[in-house]
Amino acid sequence: MKQERCVPRHVAIIMDGNGRWAQQRNQLRAVGHRAGLKTVRKIVTYAASIGIKVLTLYAFSSENWKRPPTEVSALISLFIYALKREMKNLNKNNVRLNIIGDISRFSYQLQQMISNAEQLTKNNSGLVLNIAANYGGRWDILQSTKKITTKVLNGEITLDDITEECLGLEMSMHELPDVDLVIRTGGDYRISNFLLWQIAYSELYFTDILWPDFTQALFDEAINVFNTRERRFGGILTQEHSC
Repeated sequence: MKQERCVPRHVAIIMDGNGRWAQQRNQLRAVGHRAGLKTVRKIVTYAASIGIKVLTLYAFSSENWKRPPTEVSALISLFIYALKREMKNLNKNNVRLNIIGDISRFSYQLQQMISNAEQLTKNNSGLVLNIAANYGGRWDILQSTKKITTKVLNGEITLDDITEECLGLEMSMHELPDVDLVIRTGGDYRISNFLLWQIAYSELYFTDILWPDFTQALFDEAINVFNTRERRFGGILTQEHSC
């Protein structure tokens, strides 16, 4: 009897390769980022259709500020464009949007747009779509540590109260299922400071395909590979693979 495919609850994607995709076509890197947005639309729709509960996309890392100002400006403009254009469609399709990262560096206008988008979709019960914007895994751990330290200094907790669970409750996405599968497109084999805490036991899948060329079929391939992995979480496998 054929075993039913297991769909991961939480998938995180490092969407790499937009700039190289454009350069291969002798176009500006910004063109690649716009092409990447089209892929985001397709993958978000498909993820919701196959029963994935949470999808987290690495849109803008805290290190991306080091890129040329013109490219940074194009990325921010595209983010604003996506918020304006996509929100009604996300809300219509019962998607809850959540932005993770240090948004304080963004303009007041963009911060308000983020707040409005999250407020609009907060009661939706379908796919949770996390967009990591000005996000870094080290920043996430640091901000969590600061919150815990403040509680100690205020006498709310003691040093002995600090556990992994305690620290984890201050991390981004602490209320959501752990990340099951991390996909990175673009051919590089690294995590690039993405969700360092949250992917401690995630399965990793790397592909040479550049993000604008990533398709539903390739997403399926990653999930199929995920289904071949034995997830022991540091222990001994005692039962059949499960999500």
